[in-house]
Amino acid sequence: MTPSPLSVAQYGTTPLPYRVERRSRATLSIEVKADGSVLAVAPLDAPEDEIRRRVEKRGAWILRQQRELAVLPPPLPVRRYVSGESHRYLGRQHRLRVVIGETEGVRVTRGELIATVRHPERAEGVVTRWFRQRATAVLTERMQVCLERVAPAGIQHDGTFQLRRMTTRWGSCTRQGRLTFNPLLVQAPKDCIDYVLIHELCHTREFGHSRNYYALLGRILPRWKQVRERLNRVVELTPAR
Repeated sequence: MTPSPLSVAQYGTTPLPYRVERRSRATLSIEVKADGSVLAVAPLDAPEDEIRRRVEKRGAWILRQQRELAVLPPPLPVRRYVSGESHRYLGRQHRLRVVIGETEGVRVTRGELIATVRHPERAEGVVTRWFRQRATAVLTERMQVCLERVAPAGIQHDGTFQLRRMTTRWGSCTRQGRLTFNPLLVQAPKDCIDYVLIHELCHTREFGHSRNYYALLGRILPRWKQVRERLNRVVELTPAR
């Protein structure tokens, strides 16, 4: 359904623009989109005043989500998979070199990612699969390190996760403790990878971004802000196809 025209709620002295999308449902939810806009998904018969009150009640959470989105780098144009293109792997820049051969694969040597492909147009698929395979291996290894780091704080997890390309997030955690990570994370230095894993593991104990959550994260990783800034500075989030 098409969202309504823009409405404005008020949180203290801060205006909160939002749109309403009405659906056949029983509950009202508030969403902060990747671009920072706010959407209230409401039942068909929900009064406008009640929707506005709910947005205002969630004002602190909305502003916190918008601040977190603001520090993320903007998505960049889709990368080309041709010789000379630059790709990061574990924090270091590598030049892609595409060569023709029968046995397809990627190897890292002397600052290069050498991709062997049967046809040039297969380079993207070959390189993408290699990065995903390396993401699985590296994140599995780092997860074991991070589980040991969070254990003294009473955090326990089986270490399982899935990979999914995301345009604005490095990781996510559901209320049930299911972890998802962006395979592009393998481009980051290991300390940045550890930050993302620990960030999401902390959500298995403190789900939201509350004061208690940040206190927990700070006890485990005192310099998390500096590491987050480095991550968002050196690794680029790019749109998934």
